[in-house]
Amino acid sequence: MFALSALLLAALGIYGVVAYSVVLRRREIGIRLALGAGVREVRGLVLSQGLRPVVVGLAVGLTVALAAGRLIRGVLFGVSPNDPATLAGVAVCLGLVAALGCLLPARGATRLDPMRVLREE
Repeated sequence: MFALSALLLAALGIYGVVAYSVVLRRREIGIRLALGAGVREVRGLVLSQGLRPVVVGLAVGLTVALAAGRLIRGVLFGVSPNDPATLAGVAVCLGLVAALGCLLPARGATRLDPMRVLREE
């Protein structure tokens, strides 16, 4: 239950940060859409910028987990500290949750009306 709440909290945090970033960049996204950028390009831009820190965090986290596994090997009984299936499963699960957290603001960014956004300022 604790892990599910942490996963939900991570997804909400990523969603909040990416949604705030989209709000701050509304003018830029509106200009891109007005100049002919497609929905796929804008969605890809938001997704790539939202997932870049996640990929770096996963790489650092896996490295630290592998190093820490060696340190706690003596306290674990019957469990491998560096189980590749577990580490890969966790990385994939976190990556999917992060992608979902980035996808919702990316969809919202593609629904912006360029003329309305450009008239606001």
